[in-house]
Amino acid sequence: MKKIIAVILALVLVLGLAACGTPANNTPANNTTPANNTTPEPQAKTYNVGMVCIGDDNAAYDRNFYMAADAAKAELAKKGINIEWQYTYNHPAGKDVADDCEKLAGDLNCVAVFLNSYGQEDAMLPIAKDYPNTVFVGMTNEGSMRDDLDNTVNSFPSIFEARYLAGVAAGCKLNELIENGTIKAEQAVIGYVGAYTFAEVVSGYTSFYLGAKSVCPSATMIVKFIGSWGDPQMEATTAQDLIDNGAVLISQHSDSTTPATTAQANKIKGTDVPVAHVGYNIDMSDVAPESSIISSRIDWTNYMVYVIEKAVKGEKVDKDYTGHGLKDGDVKLTALNEKVAAKGTAEAIKAAEDEIKSGKLQVFDVTKFTIGGKTAEHALVDMTGDFVGDEGFDAIFDGYYHESYFKSAPAFDLRIDGITLLNEAY
Repeated sequence: MKKIIAVILALVLVLGLAACGTPANNTPANNTTPANNTTPEPQAKTYNVGMVCIGDDNAAYDRNFYMAADAAKAELAKKGINIEWQYTYNHPAGKDVADDCEKLAGDLNCVAVFLNSYGQEDAMLPIAKDYPNTVFVGMTNEGSMRDDLDNTVNSFPSIFEARYLAGVAAGCKLNELIENGTIKAEQAVIGYVGAYTFAEVVSGYTSFYLGAKSVCPSATMIVKFIGSWGDPQMEATTAQDLIDNGAVLISQHSDSTTPATTAQANKIKGTDVPVAHVGYNIDMSDVAPESSIISSRIDWTNYMVYVIEKAVKGEKVDKDYTGHGLKDGDVKLTALNEKVAAKGTAEAIKAAEDEIKSGKLQVFDVTKFTIGGKTAEHALVDMTGDFVGDEGFDAIFDGYYHESYFKSAPAFDLRIDGITLLNEAY
C-alpha cells in the first residue's frame, strides 16, 4: 500500500514540474503577446453617395451614368475610400427631386448627391442650403455656378469634341455610300433627332455636322426636335420622319435607342442598304448591328471620383468643371462597329482626335462655317441664365468660337448654313 502511495506522489510531482515548464508552443513564458489574438480588425468606413436620375435602366442616358458610377466606385476603392451608391429614379424635376435630395442628404447622410439631368437643379438648390456638409452636383446644369452656396457645383465635360469625332465617322460612311453609287453626293443627308432648341443641343448637332462635313463636303443636315429629353415612341417617329425626308444617316441628342432601331428597320431609298446611324451615351450596335456605327459619350468617372474624394476629405470642389474633354478622358467614343463603318474610319477619327488634343483643330473654327453666307465675328455667351448673351463674354476670338470656355455648359447656339431645322417649337 505504501508503495502504491509513493508511486502516485512521484507522478504528481513529475506532472507538476511539467506544468511549470516552457509552454508546448515554444513561446517564452515571459512573452506578453497572446498566442491567439482575437481582436477584430477595424472596418473601413463606407460613405453613401446619392444620384437623382431622370430615368432608369431603360434609358441609354441613365445607363451611361450607372457605368461611370460603378467605375468610380472601383477607382475610389483603390484609394481606400469605400462608397455605396443610393439611387432615385424617374424624377425629371419639381417636388419629387426636392424630396429625393432631402432623403439622400438627410435620411441617408450622403456625402455627395449627383443630379444627372438638366431641369433638376431648380428643385435641388433650396434643399442644398439645409445640408452644408453634403456636396450637391448639378450635372449638365449651370445654376449652381452662380449661387452663393459653397456646397453646390456644376459640371459639363466638353462633349462637343467627341460629337465632332462621331461626325467624322458619319462623314466617312457618307463618302462610302457616294463612292459605291448607293447615293449621289447631293443625297448625303444626315437626319438628327434633337431634344430641345437649347444651346446644349444646338452645340451638339453643329459639332457633329462639322465633323461629318470635314470629310464629306457635300453633307447636309436636317433636324427635328421632340420637346423631350427622352420619349422612345416620339424618337422613333421623328427618326422615321427624317428618313422620309431623305436622311440616309440618323444621329441623335435623345435618350433612347429607338432612333438606332428605326434606322436599321429602313433601307436607303431604292437600295437594300440599311439607313446608317450614329448614337449617343452608349454603344447602340447591340440593338442595331446593321446600322449603328459608333456613339459619343461623356464618361463621368473622373469627375465623380474627384467630387467624392474631395467631399470625403472635407475639401472644396470647383464651382464649375470647365475645359475637360478628350485630353482628360472625360468625353470619348464607344467601340467602332467595323461591320458597318467605312474603311479608313478609325484612322480618320484618330487623326482628328490627335489634332483636337494638340489644339491644332478647333471644332468651331469660324473659317469652317458660315451664317447666311457670312463669317461669324461675335457671339455673346449667356452667363446669367436669361438666354440673352452678356457683354464682356464674347466667345469668338483667335479665329474660333470658344465653347465651354466661360462656363462648362454648352453655349453655342448659332444657326449655321447647311443645317435645316424642320421645326423649332421647343
